[in-house]
Amino acid sequence: MGMSVGAGGGGRGGRGHRRRGRHHAMISEINVTPMVDVMLVLLIIFMVAAPLLTVGVPIDLPDTQAKAMNADTQPITVSINPVGQIYLQETEIPIEELVAKLQAISKTGYDERIFIRGDKATDYGTAMKVMARISAAGYKNIGLVSLQEQDQ
Repeated sequence: MGMSVGAGGGGRGGRGHRRRGRHHAMISEINVTPMVDVMLVLLIIFMVAAPLLTVGVPIDLPDTQAKAMNADTQPITVSINPVGQIYLQETEIPIEELVAKLQAISKTGYDERIFIRGDKATDYGTAMKVMARISAAGYKNIGLVSLQEQDQ
């Protein structure tokens, strides 16, 4: 049951004392797992949020048998909801300001393409008032937007 006290011994005075004096090098590795987790969560958030950003004025368009139009430039859109509120692009405006706002945003003058989107439940008279004001202002390229009929 003897204990040896020396430089290489296993007692308190030997190895334990030498380790206290030694400095361990810091680990300089980056743990990327939390960063990847955060990036995946952000990706999912943007994938869910992106379609919600493109939603305009909610309108239930009527169905027609007309074919889709090919166009190079984005037309100006005037929307009329079932209550009769008028929207230029996505901003609600009174009918009295419609022509002035159209003239302010049209890039090609009176040759600008203007699409009118009217809900199925929109009053026919309101849609005609909007079209008459735009036409009386001198705009020639006015079109009505509808959904294509689906064959069943």
